[in-house]
Amino acid sequence: MSRPIVRNLVRNIPTAAPVPHRSVLSLAGSQAPEFLNGILASSIPDGNTYRPMFSTFLHAQGRVLYDVFIYTHTTSDGKPSYLIEYDSRASTDAAAPSLLPMLKRYVLRSKVKLRDVSDEYDIWAAWGDSEAEMKRKWSWAGSGAVEPDWSGEIEWPWGMEERGVRDRRAVGMGRRMLVRKGERPKESSTHDLGSSDAYTLHRILHGVPEGVHDIPPLQAFPMDSNLDVMGGLDFRKGCYVGQELTVRTYHTGVVRKRILPVLIHPPDETPAEISPSVIKPSFPPSIDIRASITCSSADDRPTPRPRGTGKLLSSAQGVGLALLRLEHVDGASRGELRLEFEFEEGKEAEGIVTRKWGVTSWWPDWWPTRVEAG
Repeated sequence: MSRPIVRNLVRNIPTAAPVPHRSVLSLAGSQAPEFLNGILASSIPDGNTYRPMFSTFLHAQGRVLYDVFIYTHTTSDGKPSYLIEYDSRASTDAAAPSLLPMLKRYVLRSKVKLRDVSDEYDIWAAWGDSEAEMKRKWSWAGSGAVEPDWSGEIEWPWGMEERGVRDRRAVGMGRRMLVRKGERPKESSTHDLGSSDAYTLHRILHGVPEGVHDIPPLQAFPMDSNLDVMGGLDFRKGCYVGQELTVRTYHTGVVRKRILPVLIHPPDETPAEISPSVIKPSFPPSIDIRASITCSSADDRPTPRPRGTGKLLSSAQGVGLALLRLEHVDGASRGELRLEFEFEEGKEAEGIVTRKWGVTSWWPDWWPTRVEAG
């Protein structure tokens, strides 16, 4: 994150902010761990120790349904249970099957109870304090899939706090917590309070996709959406819904796309020339980003084809997340390609005004490299 205009957006003070558009389900019962283990794309630890984590529900064809946080909770009768946090807009927009009925279809004879507790909790995030994180280790596959290697860590990587999770999706994301509806987290006494927009900007700057706008249900593939890098997949786990295609891609496929943070700017400016004072409109998700050739390669390498390269996803204050083809990211970094999108900004007397915007991606500072894998 070396560009000054991007650094100026980073909130360097301890901050707590609500996370918007989230719902919560309760999962209780003596067989709750094995029930979850059969449908999540991550492994539930053996034994009776309930542990929080970030994970994914996949469709049978390997596409993403929901990216979720799993919390632990002790019920009123003293028994352990899980709370599942997910994006409430997926089922509201009819983009994916509603999570509660979907999970109930898998219950069969399992000794579990599911219920919606969204009216009991708010979701908050906190970041920017001095909590240190040890240097991460990574495991690479020939396909380009990457996963964090937690084997050298003494403690459970996602923490052990009830109704709280260490957000390890990216370095610097902080913590996430469930708070009783209408209350504030304990961090509110030591952190500045930000808005939900502050949280959205925070995760964009760290390259973290989340929810239906960034990971469209029944459309997104897990590795394209960085769910491997963020620790939401387990490629060594036994059978679970969506496993076959996911594991096959890991071993024999190629990851050709990634979600990266991008700088949005006038197309005739280079990122070094961009002024923070340039007013940028709000952009809806799923705008097509296209590539055009600016010059031929200086050597014999083939220039990537200038076809549609991806989608603009979440955006705020002139930065965003975008799903991009890696060959076009490389081409743009060499100056051979230009990435742009068009957006209808309003109407004038002459008709609809369409403006073109340039897109420049960057790799987050925490992103794994092959050197780290060695």
